[in-house]
Amino acid sequence: MRLALGQHFFVACRPFAGLICIAMIGCLGPSVLGFAGLHADQADVMASLQPPSRHHWFGTDEIGRDLLIRVVAATRLDLMMALSAVLLSALCGGMLGAASAWCGGKVDRLFQRVVDVAMAFPLFVVALTLAAVFGNGAGSVVLATALINIPFFARLTRTEIAQRRALPYVDAARLDGWSSVRILFCILLPNSLPSLIAHATTNIGWAMLNGASLSFVGMGVRPPAAEWGTLIADGASAFIGGQWWLVTFPALALFLTVLIVNQAGHALRARFVPGAQP
Repeated sequence: MRLALGQHFFVACRPFAGLICIAMIGCLGPSVLGFAGLHADQADVMASLQPPSRHHWFGTDEIGRDLLIRVVAATRLDLMMALSAVLLSALCGGMLGAASAWCGGKVDRLFQRVVDVAMAFPLFVVALTLAAVFGNGAGSVVLATALINIPFFARLTRTEIAQRRALPYVDAARLDGWSSVRILFCILLPNSLPSLIAHATTNIGWAMLNGASLSFVGMGVRPPAAEWGTLIADGASAFIGGQWWLVTFPALALFLTVLIVNQAGHALRARFVPGAQP
């Protein structure tokens, strides 16, 4: 019996093993390397532009900083920015969508038209504009990414609430004397959480790509901070000169992280959303 439960738990957690590993690398990696005396900004000009070796697994950059340490440090920053942006957009979009679905009528129709207009704009162009307004830095990346993502969470939440507001258990709660606010926050929103969580997990990967893209074009996190988009931008010019490792390893880290996060999101969607394909 215990063996069967253990196997079932292993199978259930397998899609999220990579996500857990990435989270551990992002949270613990810089601290562990720091205890070993290795820091992302530690330079050694005598060891500049060294290719991958047993001393520097990912090579070094133009001022001798170890690229492995900088990629690990960038993992923490990109994860924090993506998680913050998704959480902010999910909270704001979820509340707007829930209010629209519950009000219904003209308010709901007006809300849907506003969302349609917002989703018609090129998202990255809007993000660039917002980042230019807010200025450079991790905070501006979080705000820009969150703001362009709010309409998607609002539409998803509005759809989930609208599908459930006429179900029998909602009518039963209404007959039992529950207020509209209590029904919304205690019944409708909790029952919509599985779909929202699955969408949010997949959206983390998109938020990472958006943040890295903003930094790549110089509108996000600026050097010397270790961020995947910044590292790729710094290594792109050196790639022609033969220093392939400067762009390859940060790009691989970004690619693998987004792939793993998306797989975890699809697994959650297949598990919690009826009729969804894995």
